Amino acid sequence: MIRVLKVFFAAVLLAYVLASTLATQSNLGNLQMLGMQVGFGDWAATTAHDLVGMASSYLPLIAGAFAIGLPVAAGLTRRLPRHRALLYALAGFTAVVALHLIMRAALGLTPVAATRTTAGLIGQGAAGALGGLCFHRLSRPPPKPA
Repeated sequence: MIRVLKVFFAAVLLAYVLASTLATQSNLGNLQMLGMQVGFGDWAATTAHDLVGMASSYLPLIAGAFAIGLPVAAGLTRRLPRHRALLYALAGFTAVVALHLIMRAALGLTPVAATRTTAGLIGQGAAGALGGLCFHRLSRPPPKPA
């Protein structure tokens, strides 16, 4: 059980870091399109600031979404063991995209500005998919002895 929790938190952390970084880069890219100069130092400092600043809100939301999505993938994996990687990637993608769509529909807000566009929403989903793949990879049962 402890091993699964460690793997879960590693997957959540990876998805969070990727999603937060993608959101920051999207916002900074938009500023550049408006004509603002954004240097490498600004990119790095803003990314670090957002990683810390969004941890109290976005990280638990991703953890909650994964707490629903990954067990669903685990159940499906019992029936479709050959598609384990795909199922976990799909679960991570769906969990993060559903998180944003539900917040938008139920609360009328978009807390991560990048998700206002389809590309931004898919980018956040891709971060979730990579988190799901991380879970798949780290939680695989050890190989059976020959």
